[in-house]
Amino acid sequence: MGEGPVLVVGGTGMLGGQVVTELLNRGKPVRALVRPGSDASRLESAGGEIARGDMMDVDSLVRAMTGADAVITSAAGYTRHRKGDSPAIDTVGNSNLADAAKRAGVRRFILTSILTCDQTPDVPHFWHKRLMEDRLQALGVPFVALRPGAFLDQVTRFGGDPVTKHRVRWFGSPGIPLTFVLTPDLAGYLAAAVDAPGVEGQRIDIGWDRPISMQEFADIAERLTGEEVRVQSVPVGVLRAVGALTGPVTPMAKDMAAMMGWFQTGKYVAHTTRQSEVFGPPPSAEDAISRLIASLGHAVRS
Repeated sequence: MGEGPVLVVGGTGMLGGQVVTELLNRGKPVRALVRPGSDASRLESAGGEIARGDMMDVDSLVRAMTGADAVITSAAGYTRHRKGDSPAIDTVGNSNLADAAKRAGVRRFILTSILTCDQTPDVPHFWHKRLMEDRLQALGVPFVALRPGAFLDQVTRFGGDPVTKHRVRWFGSPGIPLTFVLTPDLAGYLAAAVDAPGVEGQRIDIGWDRPISMQEFADIAERLTGEEVRVQSVPVGVLRAVGALTGPVTPMAKDMAAMMGWFQTGKYVAHTTRQSEVFGPPPSAEDAISRLIASLGHAVRS
């Protein structure tokens, strides 16, 4: 364990912001990389140090990492959730991060990767994570990659609150099981990975006690709330058609179609043995869904 701060890349995002909170709650000093001109007031008020820089500027990354004990990155450009995001963040930006970590000599680099990224060269934002893992390894940067499943708390936002609306929207068959996670759980694992022993160079799947289908999610939500929750299924072919039409303008649509197509193979499943060894037993699907429903403001049956 080092005494320097943990640099969080992506700290203004949904996951990164929760990582900052987790680190501060554990007594870790935090430094957040924030683009010039971006609002960092929330991070500052939480007690974080701000380092101005940009993933497309490797020298600014080296400056931000200098003196840092570890780096956690949750940055992702393909979603374009924030102004200035672009798919280049997932390629050039990630490569710059790896190069800067090598130059700065950080003790540990924690990468938010993606489950099965090593099996999906046709899903661009998945494959870019695999390339980043390999880049860190090739440079000799001490790293650990956490490979979470799909974010259920973000998936349910596609169609709004599933309990209030009595439905959840899904692309493809609602009966194929896959691995899900919750954002706050992953934030806790990322923060814990800073000092977890014996994880250097490892790629660790992150999930629940079992994969579930979207229909099973709806059934569990119904049992927990007493409210009807239906699955509104949209064929993946529709998403592929949209991606083919808009790909040159909105590459995210084509990427999303490829991702949903991969989900339909039934291979998007975590092997959580190492997760259990490092972070403790994974949550059950029922526990995670109960916490998600409570976070949406609904009463949960005992």
